[in-house]
Amino acid sequence: MRILGFDPGTLHTGYGVLQAEAGRLQALAVGRISPPRSAPLADRLAQISLEARELLARWQPEWVVVESPFHGPNTRSLISLAEARGALLATAALSGARLLEYTPAEVKLAVTGSGRAEKEQVARMVRVLLGLGDEGLPFDATDALAVAICCAQRSRMDALLSPSRASSLTRK
Repeated sequence: MRILGFDPGTLHTGYGVLQAEAGRLQALAVGRISPPRSAPLADRLAQISLEARELLARWQPEWVVVESPFHGPNTRSLISLAEARGALLATAALSGARLLEYTPAEVKLAVTGSGRAEKEQVARMVRVLLGLGDEGLPFDATDALAVAICCAQRSRMDALLSPSRASSLTRK
């Protein structure tokens, strides 16, 4: 199963492409979309959408997974995050990709075993699980891979608990 994970943001949107086969996880691509900071918001969102469309066309994932927003003290950041998520969700939906969303706590729990893990812990576990060594990946990129790992692990759990539900997750 091929999964494209996104960690949305208007300044940096992380992405990670993961191949999950028979319990093995392999990172195929990882990076981030970084529109110019000085560009108007609409132009940054357009660039996020355009680059996401290119990733979808190149990797043809079975699933696109986007991290859901959480409530934070900074309303402006939350609105910005929601706008980037909207661009990603619309782009994925227009491509016909199947979409899933996970909260940060769900992702942290799936990757580290704790829903309250710090970003450093998540990044370290992503590198360990995918055999990436000590590559200096930005947090938004490792967070995007973490979202994809969460999807892969959830689909494996669903397969154990409900074979009929899991087959719908793995069927293309």
